[in-house]
Formats: sequence, C-alpha cells, structure tokens
Amino acid sequence: MLRLIYRALWLLIAPVAVIRLYVRSRKERGYREHIGERFGAVEGRPADDRKRLIWLHAVSVGETRAAQPLVEALLAAHPEVRFLITHMTPGGRATSEALFGNRVMRCYLPYDFPWFVRRFLRAWRPALGIVMETEVWPTLIDECRRHTIPLVLANARMSQRSYKRADRFGRATREVFGGFTRVLAQSPSDAERLHALGAREVAVLGNLKFDMTAPDALIERGHFWRKAFGRTHVWVAASTRDGEEALLIEAAKRIASGVPGGNASGNAIDDALLVLVPRHPQRFDEVANLLEREGLSYVRRSQWTAGADSLDAASRDGRRVQVLLGDSMGELPAYYAAADAAFIGGSLLPLGGQNLIEACAVGTPVLFGPHMFNFTQASADALAAGAAIQVQDQAALADALRGLFSDEARQVSMSGAASAFAARHRGATQRTVAVLDTFLR
Repeated sequence: MLRLIYRALWLLIAPVAVIRLYVRSRKERGYREHIGERFGAVEGRPADDRKRLIWLHAVSVGETRAAQPLVEALLAAHPEVRFLITHMTPGGRATSEALFGNRVMRCYLPYDFPWFVRRFLRAWRPALGIVMETEVWPTLIDECRRHTIPLVLANARMSQRSYKRADRFGRATREVFGGFTRVLAQSPSDAERLHALGAREVAVLGNLKFDMTAPDALIERGHFWRKAFGRTHVWVAASTRDGEEALLIEAAKRIASGVPGGNASGNAIDDALLVLVPRHPQRFDEVANLLEREGLSYVRRSQWTAGADSLDAASRDGRRVQVLLGDSMGELPAYYAAADAAFIGGSLLPLGGQNLIEACAVGTPVLFGPHMFNFTQASADALAAGAAIQVQDQAALADALRGLFSDEARQVSMSGAASAFAARHRGATQRTVAVLDTFLR
C-alpha cells in the first residue's frame, strides 16, 4: 500500500518538480538544462555501445568530491569499462566535469517513478550500480533488483535522527534497505543502524573522504594567498548555510572588538581576517548583500587577483578588508591552506554539519558547532584526537578563536593532530574497490 501511495505521489509531484526547476534556475541556470534526463531520457551513450558500464550516483557537490578517490581507483583498475556518474544538482554535475572531464559520462538521475527509472536502466544497462552515502530511492532500488543489477550503497552513513525517521515506516523501510546488494558503512554505529533498518550484507570499510587529497597546486595557491592577505590571523568559515553567516559575522565582530562571550579574557584581535565561503553558489550575492548591510569591508574572491594586488589594495571602500567572500568553485582546499583555523558550516544551526576531513587533511585545526549529527563519528574522532574544538554558539566560537590565535603552541599542536587524524583513517578506497571488484569479474 505504501508503495502505491509513493508512486501516486510522484505522479502528482513530477509536474510541480519541473516548475520548481525553472524557479531555481533563476538563481542557478543549470537547473533548466538537461530536463529530459530527469525523466529517463539518455543523451550520452550510443545505442550500439556494448561495453560494460559502472554507474555511480552522487547527488551533489559533497558526495561527488567524496567519490573522487573511488572513481579514480575504479577507472585505473578497469580501463575497459565505461563510467557514468549521475547527479541531482547542477553543482554536482559541474564538480564532476571539473574532476573527471571526459573520462566519465554524466547525467541527472531520473525522478523516482517506475517508467522513468526503467527507461534510464534499459538505456544505460549498468553492470554495477553504486549509490553514495545516504541516497535511498525506493523505486530505483526495486527496479535494479528487477533488472538484476547489483546495487551497492557505498560510504554509507545513518545518523540517529535519520534512523528514527526511517524506522517509523517499519516493514516498508526494511524492504527498501533490503534491496541493496551490499552496504558498505563508514562506521560500526552506521552499520548497526543500517542493519536494523533491513540492510543485508553490511560491512564496515571506513570513510572514503579520508582518502581525498587536495591537489598540490591548490595548497600552494592557499599559501600564496596567505602572504597576500597581510594578516597575522586568518580563519575560514566553510560551507556555511542560510542563517549562519549572520552568526559568523557576529563572531568576527566579537573577535575584533574583544567582547567576551564567556570565560574569555576579552582581548581584541583587530587584524583577524574572516574568509567566508557559502556552501551554495546561488547564495553568493545574498551573502555579499548581508556583508554590506552589516557595514563590513569585504572583497569577493572572483574580483581579486592575488598576484596583482594585496587583499587590502582590492578593498572596495578604501578600508582594511575584514572579510574575503569565497565566491569561487573548487578552491576550498586553498581556503583551508590559507587559514589558521577552519569553522565547519551547517553546525551552528540544526543542519547536520559538513565534512571536516578536508580541513584536517591540510593540517588546519577545526572548530564546529553543536549540530554535527550527519558527521557524528568523524567529529567525535576529531575531538578525541585533539584536532577539533566544539562550541555551542557564535559567542563561544569567538572565544575559542581568540584563545587559539593567542596560543601559538596550541595551534601547532592541533595542526599536527589534524594531519595525523586524517592520515590514520585512510584506506577505505582500497577496501571498497576490493568489494566492488567481486561484481565485475
């Protein structure tokens, strides 16, 4: 009964979803492109192509970046196989183009209705399907089983909050998760929850994000920026979400003025530079407008050429720059490399947090708020390793940053701990490829 209701809802939702694509395209044009693919149309594979095909689904930017080491390893291990990556967002698609170019094919995953999914599967004929992290589409799973296509949930995670929500549907949930051929979990707690929801053949292989490596060119770019900043103290707020920027601006003002939030001494650090990097590109202009309303002097990364100007020389109003707005794509490792500390967005508000591993991998101490429920294991491990600090609000964040900026020995210690933490957990890619190879023999 739930399955019939679900499919009936998709019949009603599909026209609304198309309208929503056009609405969203007003801020991000990519949403109005390749719309046919969302209904199962195929634009990329010739009809007579009989090579085996590996298909990987990575919904957006974060999942695509996390899949990079796995895709690279599979491309190296199976040069004879075609590779398709599907996405749900233009950002994910653009990230795939930047990372892999024409070495892979790409398209949008169709809406989760039988006709669309069958059209997609019959056209592409994948020998193996891989779904990243938390993407669970009931009809897609059911149709893969009907077409005898092995479907693996890789780098799988399941927060306690998500588990409680899924468990409400009882048997229906267990049928859905039971449809995966294999489930490769990030941690024992993820595996336990996934198994309780009906997943079969669950293995704990670790987190693929620990195997992500930033290109040397980006790290060098970050170090070059740091010299151009002309600042003693720099912190980056990365992958921030709607509503968080105002809180982070308040923290920056507290740092500059010396207003204490708790037990801090209240020492003012007026040369601290905030590098503010919103998660979604369609919000860049919105955040720029917020900075203007708050009266902060800022420079947009897209309008600053580090080789030609120091940061302050690019100031729009002649004042010393207080904020660099990171309105660029694909440069997050460079922002981390240029900073003394990194705040992880999505964690001051109850949004679940974002990936902290990239910052640790370049040796940048990490701070995050109270809401990291989508990255529970990684954040707990980072805290235990001495690589991270957890704060409760923007006032506590300002206190923690002032304390860190005033204690060079602690900065060095946390930087070393962050690098060691990231290195210690690598290896999930090799273990995942070994499992996937069993389906490609």
